Amino acid sequence: MRRFGWIALAALVVDQLTKLAARQLTAAVTLIPGVVGLRYAENTGMAFSLFSGRPWLLGLLSAALIVLGFAVLRRYRLGAVAQIAAMLMLGGAAGNMIDRLFIGYVVDMIEVLFIDFAIFNVADAALTVGCVLMAWSLLFRPKDWSEKHGNTEGDPV
Repeated sequence: MRRFGWIALAALVVDQLTKLAARQLTAAVTLIPGVVGLRYAENTGMAFSLFSGRPWLLGLLSAALIVLGFAVLRRYRLGAVAQIAAMLMLGGAAGNMIDRLFIGYVVDMIEVLFIDFAIFNVADAALTVGCVLMAWSLLFRPKDWSEKHGNTEGDPV
């Protein structure tokens, strides 16, 4: 997975830069009328504000899930789609984990205007796209998943 590590780094950097910019918003901004806009929000919970008020717990849970995910994925030789999916998920999870652990909430700013939906951020989008790609890979590209056998020392992750 090392060859696609730049995707995780890019997702993390873009996420953190957009969150920095979002902190400067003083009012909602419409980007595409009736479609999408920007509005600053602080989320102390997770998706749809579940478990609000427990950012440290959610930050530690994020870290544990990142480690667990890599422990599971190390058992496989992954194809390109699965590797890209994993890197998007890593970048997104790391972006929100950093917010939870260092500022106590996740900065959200992307607002869908044509439906009543939660405000989200770049990390959330990366996680969602990564999960969809991972599911697609599991369901429709089984050859992307071959289990490693024997000694895995020195195998790239």
